[in-house]
Amino acid sequence: MLYYLYEYLDINIFQYITVRAGTSFIIGFLLSAFLLPKFIAWAASKKANQPISTFIKAHAQKKNTPTMGGLVFVLSTLIACILTIKLDNTYALLGMLCLLLFCLVGARDDYVKIAAKSNAGMSAKVKFSLLAVIALILSLGMYYSGLNTSLYLPFLKHPVIDVTNYPYIAIIFWMLVFLATTNAVNITDGLDGLATVPSICALASLSVFVYVAGNYEWSRYLFWPRVYGAGEVMVISLALIGSLFGFLWYNCHPAQVFMGDSGSLAIGGFVAYCAIIANSEILLIIIGFVFVIETLSVILQVGSFKLRKKRIFLMAPLHHHFEVKGWAENKIIVRFWIVAILSNLVALLSLKIR
Repeated sequence: MLYYLYEYLDINIFQYITVRAGTSFIIGFLLSAFLLPKFIAWAASKKANQPISTFIKAHAQKKNTPTMGGLVFVLSTLIACILTIKLDNTYALLGMLCLLLFCLVGARDDYVKIAAKSNAGMSAKVKFSLLAVIALILSLGMYYSGLNTSLYLPFLKHPVIDVTNYPYIAIIFWMLVFLATTNAVNITDGLDGLATVPSICALASLSVFVYVAGNYEWSRYLFWPRVYGAGEVMVISLALIGSLFGFLWYNCHPAQVFMGDSGSLAIGGFVAYCAIIANSEILLIIIGFVFVIETLSVILQVGSFKLRKKRIFLMAPLHHHFEVKGWAENKIIVRFWIVAILSNLVALLSLKIR
């Protein structure tokens, strides 16, 4: 809405993506920080608490912590976006839809957990099916918006695969990116603030990539694939980062609220969406390195136990392995944050080293 002020008040500053992105960050942060205490009080009164696993004894003290905080920062993000984005931009509208749909699936899963007082949530089949349908809708939307279907590798200027004549391959690949990323962020969300900061780091890097992809001069200078209109997604990304900073104020150790699946699935879906429209699907391995190693730890643990009847880690995901080893929760969280920051610095180098 702020973009259109120039039509009525002759205010042109909000035509700049960077200005509106900064504004969306501030709005998202203020809304999230303002609404979360009210949500925490309401959720506590309704006993909307996160069911806690009994396998880690130290987690027993978390049993009365409200969950579904993702609803608040996603709502804050969407309000900030409505106020700041160009409402006729296809990629921006798809980005908002991405946040909303994945959040709703996560909220449903959270509700089932709370109602049943169990960590099980929805059945894996139902949850996966819903996520797959959303991934398909978004992938079709991106394809019909004219998105480049070429596959790029980090640090290389030219695409390694072009499937323009086989669009179904691109659509299936994008769906896999959505499903892998949403589940990876969901797996990582196991300690206070553990998933929040790596998410902020990933979104910050992807904000740069989508801005470059949508900017003619920068994309030409850096030999980055041009995606007309993609820069507008930076406004949504900054709104989400701002909202996550507001959330982190209450989610840092000891957490007053958890994001729940409503938050982790929304973040994972939007991170995947940004990576796809910026042609950075493979680079996402570096951008989301913390999410990757957490997911790999689960895959390796399950695979090893089924094949060899032996465990590789004391417990999976990886953060639980270090908990069982006796590391303090804060130490695990901060060290994972450091890894996330460093991996994203490496990812940003790929802009120039190509």
